[in-house]
Amino acid sequence: MAAELDKIISELESRVKAAGGLDGAVKIDIAGAGIVRINGAAVSTEDGPSNCTLALDLETFQAIAAGELDATAAFMQGKINIEGDMDLAMQLAPMLA
Repeated sequence: MAAELDKIISELESRVKAAGGLDGAVKIDIAGAGIVRINGAAVSTEDGPSNCTLALDLETFQAIAAGELDATAAFMQGKINIEGDMDLAMQLAPMLA
C-alpha cells in the first residue's frame, strides 16, 4: 500500500510542477495514510502550515488519482471535506486527476 501511495505522490508532484504550482499551501490529510502537503510547486509528506486542508480517505484519494473519480464530484458527494481557501482547492482539482 505504501508503495502505491508513493507512486501517486510522485505523479502528483509531476502534475503540480507541470502546472506551475499553486498560489499557496494545501494539505491533503489522508485518513490512516498520512499527509501530503503542496506548497507552491513543492510536494512533500511532511505536515506544516497550509491555506487549505482537504480531508479524505485513502480509497477516495486513490480513485481521484487514477482518474476514476472527479475531485469536484467527490466533494459534492461528501467524500472530501475542505477547510480554508476554497479557491486554492479548486486550483488543485485539475492537478489531482
